[in-house]
Amino acid sequence: MDDRRLDDAEMATWLPTIRFVQLLPQVLDRALKAETGLNHAHYAILITLAGSGEGAVTMTELAHIAGLSRSRLSHALDSLEERGWVARSSCSSDKRTLSATLTPAGRELLRSAAPVHVAQIRELVLDPLSDEERAQLGGILTKLLPAVTAAL
Repeated sequence: MDDRRLDDAEMATWLPTIRFVQLLPQVLDRALKAETGLNHAHYAILITLAGSGEGAVTMTELAHIAGLSRSRLSHALDSLEERGWVARSSCSSDKRTLSATLTPAGRELLRSAAPVHVAQIRELVLDPLSDEERAQLGGILTKLLPAVTAAL
């Protein structure tokens, strides 16, 4: 077998995977923008900050969790900060390290955006699958994610 080519069985797995991975963010973007004016990348940042409770998240942690480059994260945070949804500050222990927190306005935006996002996730990913298939998908993605994350 030639290691540079995928065989038919591998292609039968890979092609729908890559198509799904490419299309899902576009569909999520469209729904969020139409309902809330928020794109999916910004939603991911806000939901990550919301998950930290009242605490701040460093730029390094946020970039890693949200799966964004530091440059892309910085541009996204500029936009979110301009709208009053995020506040950035220097960490108390190291003034060179920036962190971000969700503002009350950001939390309110998430409250209105979450139902739209959840409905899309259910419609596009969860509802078409049985409970067993959901568990399998979660297990497969959990197994694949570390290698992808490490490659960033």
